[in-house]
Amino acid sequence: MKFVGASSLFAVTPGMAADTTTPHIVVVGGGFSGATCAKYLKMWGGSSVNVTVIETNPTYVSPILSNLVLNGQKTISDLSFTYGDLSSKYAVNMIHSTVESVDKTNQSLTLANGHSVKYDKLVLAAGMDFIKVNDYDVTKVPHAWKAGEQTNLLKAQIDAMVDGDTFTMTIPPAPYRCPPGPYERACVVADYLKNVKGFANCKVNVLDANAKITVEADTFGAKFAEYGVEYKPSTTVTAVDDSTKTLTYTENNESKTLSSTVLNVIPKQKAASIVFKTGVNSGNWAPINPLSYESVLTSGIYIIGDSQGTGQPKAGHIGNSEAKVCADAILRTLNGVTLYDSPKTNSACYSPTSST
Repeated sequence: MKFVGASSLFAVTPGMAADTTTPHIVVVGGGFSGATCAKYLKMWGGSSVNVTVIETNPTYVSPILSNLVLNGQKTISDLSFTYGDLSSKYAVNMIHSTVESVDKTNQSLTLANGHSVKYDKLVLAAGMDFIKVNDYDVTKVPHAWKAGEQTNLLKAQIDAMVDGDTFTMTIPPAPYRCPPGPYERACVVADYLKNVKGFANCKVNVLDANAKITVEADTFGAKFAEYGVEYKPSTTVTAVDDSTKTLTYTENNESKTLSSTVLNVIPKQKAASIVFKTGVNSGNWAPINPLSYESVLTSGIYIIGDSQGTGQPKAGHIGNSEAKVCADAILRTLNGVTLYDSPKTNSACYSPTSST
């Protein structure tokens, strides 16, 4: 990633008068984007800014590599991280709660714990949310697209399969979190059933709302052929019956049903609920200025990670890049410095397709 070197500029630059009141930057969400943004705001801004992260959970479970929990190569414990370093190394204030409401006029957040928090700049980095086709039980039909309990639920269902059972996974229309992730999961599960558990008669179905494999098509297509995965593009899920593990879907304008032993529905996605509460969405996502990630609808509020509405993929690596661009832009704005006019972000993915 090509990125402006901001550390020397903002670690209290000579000639820049300090404000009488230290600006308070609040970051909602402690994932790859939020935690990175908070870290770099303090690394580059030092004592010139106060930074608070509001995150519901005291432990973060990485979605990256979580598909390897399904075949036993990783555990949720392997992917779990706490926030101690943010506080001890970077002097970031951590609050474990959720935001109930946002008062943009008074620049204040009301939290579920009854407290309120004032901000000068607000960064929303709360990931994404789901648009389910109906109100089915996700403990019976897990998505496992937010790592943790859901991942373990899906693993337990896969481990209970016997030879001849069927695993069906659905892929939502783009954009969604981690573009290669569903195809990777199908490969990992098919390999696990066939080559690790030794099942010769299990069936793996993939129903994709997209017209074709959206990323790494040659790699995933070859693996699907090798593992015998039945891939159906341009299919739209219209209903989920959690009691019978049955999907209703359309294919070529025809309504069809499919029952499975294990049903893994990954729903259509949208920005996190806090984006809608704050009123900085346009449709399902939040439009931003890509030079800063500041909302084009409300100044002083920034959206990074999965909820931002650019054409960039929604993934942890690029969320990390966005966070650094955002941190730099906030510090420049607070110090009256022009935004860097050509920030670069990039994204790289490691996609396991087997247990070897």
